[in-house]
Amino acid sequence: MSASYSRVLLSLGRLNFPRLGLQKLTGRFTYATDLNTNSSSGKSKGLPEGKKRGQFGRRNKRIAGPPRTEKMPVDQDWAAVYPSATPFRSNSVPLPVRMGYPVQRGIPPEKKGNLELIKIPNFLHLTPVAIKKHCEALKPFCTEWPSALDSDAECDKHFPVKVKSTDYVSAGPSLRNPSARIVHLRVKLSSLNLDDHAQKKMLKLVGERYCKATDILTITTSSCPLRRQNYDYAMYLLTVLYHESWKTEAWEAEMTVADMEEYSWEGSPSQKNILDILLRMKVEAEGDADEVREKLLVRKDVEEYRDSVMRLKNEGENESSMLQYKEAVKKVLNM
Repeated sequence: MSASYSRVLLSLGRLNFPRLGLQKLTGRFTYATDLNTNSSSGKSKGLPEGKKRGQFGRRNKRIAGPPRTEKMPVDQDWAAVYPSATPFRSNSVPLPVRMGYPVQRGIPPEKKGNLELIKIPNFLHLTPVAIKKHCEALKPFCTEWPSALDSDAECDKHFPVKVKSTDYVSAGPSLRNPSARIVHLRVKLSSLNLDDHAQKKMLKLVGERYCKATDILTITTSSCPLRRQNYDYAMYLLTVLYHESWKTEAWEAEMTVADMEEYSWEGSPSQKNILDILLRMKVEAEGDADEVREKLLVRKDVEEYRDSVMRLKNEGENESSMLQYKEAVKKVLNM
């Protein structure tokens, strides 16, 4: 620092004030260096030839070239342009995309400098060609589909439990969606190893979660903050329901026919009466009584009568059930 200021000259001058009649010494400092700030030749010293600076010592702004979209060939490799998830780039998408609010009943703004296109996620990296390349890259690490699972029925037989969850893609301040944690577990009740007692108890425990038309039990969990936790909770509930259904409490052995929630055909007065009537009608050949009863119970008209009686007892009297009972009685009595 001392060397750079070695040539600085300091001079003092005298200022005269003749009107006041005073003469006063006033200090005036003059600084001078050996660097000439005036460029008389119009060239910047210290810079190579051809590297001129603009105003205030800044470089001249380069002229922008044509956008990349004008130089893209038609048959280019699009996976190389968008190899992964990337925000929208107007110079890389050769499409006349517009988005935004139309001003003065016009058209939406163009893609260049459009912030609305940058805000939202895009799927430009998931074109059919790119997906095909990804599949080909993952194919060596995958195994072949089992030949035994050639139909939906076989898949349902070997994998009865189905779990469903949803992923959301939205334009917002957060990528997390509260509904993404919800888990739906579905299983066919017939695929579970349940006897008549366990099945009835299972239906009593699950309540409205069971659909009788499709025979599907649905368990929905959303109490936990994470999806994995809700999945574990749904599997835990299914396990508990299964084991509780197989338990037989002491008071269940004391239940009578009047305590049953559904009408039971086996050993009912209706079954005994129809068998007595058919035996008196001698619809079957003579033989052992037990064999005759077994033959009568498997007859189609007797099975239709059984279904009509059970529906009438369980659902109550209505026009449809009464009509079905009437037709079944006429058919079983050959009227």
